Amino acid sequence: MIAQGSFDRAAQRIADASNQSNRSVQPPDSVDLSTEAVTLLAARNQFQANAQVFQVGDKMQKKLLDIMA
Repeated sequence: MIAQGSFDRAAQRIADASNQSNRSVQPPDSVDLSTEAVTLLAARNQFQANAQVFQVGDKMQKKLLDIMA
């Protein structure tokens, strides 16, 4: 949930910056795209780590069932 929230906030900030640049009066760029890109990559890595935890848990459960059966 933390990774999803972080991803959503970064994506929203990038989208808001894009929408602001389309307006007739352009405010100064207030979004640091490199920081947002790092945030998106960190969220992706968190998702991958969480998925691997579930995969390992699934493998461990299968091994346990094989041993007990």
